[in-house]
Amino acid sequence: MKQKTKKRLVYFLLGIILLAYFFYFQNNSIVTTEYDYSSKRVPESFDEYKIVQLSDLHGKTFGKNQSELLKKVSKVNPNLIVFTGDLVDSRRYSEENSLVLMKELVQIAPVYYVTGNHEWRSGKFTSLEDELKNVGVQVMRNAVEELNNGKDNILLLGIDDPAGVTDSYSEEAITEQAIRNTIKEVNEEESIKILLAHRPELIYSYSKFPMDLVFSGHAHGGQFRLPFIGGVVAPNQGLFPEYTSGKHMVDKTTMIVNRGLGNSIIPVRIFNRPEIVVLTLRKTQ
Repeated sequence: MKQKTKKRLVYFLLGIILLAYFFYFQNNSIVTTEYDYSSKRVPESFDEYKIVQLSDLHGKTFGKNQSELLKKVSKVNPNLIVFTGDLVDSRRYSEENSLVLMKELVQIAPVYYVTGNHEWRSGKFTSLEDELKNVGVQVMRNAVEELNNGKDNILLLGIDDPAGVTDSYSEEAITEQAIRNTIKEVNEEESIKILLAHRPELIYSYSKFPMDLVFSGHAHGGQFRLPFIGGVVAPNQGLFPEYTSGKHMVDKTTMIVNRGLGNSIIPVRIFNRPEIVVLTLRKTQ
């Protein structure tokens, strides 16, 4: 009888250890996902131009001084790095881990950043914005930047998350007005337009203008992912949301949704490892 009890105890402890390892792996082992964006509108000099997208860090660390995350980004050798919001978490606010990451990322490639809802909810974005600019990050607040490579250029647009606006308009209306104000000086046919915008559920607003390519985050991959179904729950989308991961297309607009790196309200990811997105621009004839 004692022998059976000992075996059960051993199996129980082994099960706990395996479960703990599973959760650790799911939440700390970074996966790199690669996409191509192929279009005749891609300028010749931007053929095979690599963009790394990061999102939703929420102050999380990956190794000492973010070494594991930085190692994976550096290995890609990107031409550009974009960060699509929620660098910090409003519930356990700390800038240190996030600024360590950004300070090192700018040594790899130019870094462009837009806000998420957590930056605004924290009430501390003004100081964070100053710190980001001090380390060399390009903070895109309803702004457009011409990126040059060789003889060609593309346009990079970045808008604030609508949580930063206190007016009682809908998030769609706030977002569309922000894009409208941002592109008013832009010749829409001149260059390919890439938009950085935190919220993927607003894809129909983005496609109205239209954007060629959009990078978003916010949904955390649906937090828990089920085979053949996808994400289970996402902010502003509810249960079994449509836009949690991958490539989506509405009209002429292609949107890439990053599953993010950290967690917020729900502290655990399941079958939804932290993600780095690598997108390569390719010119077609």
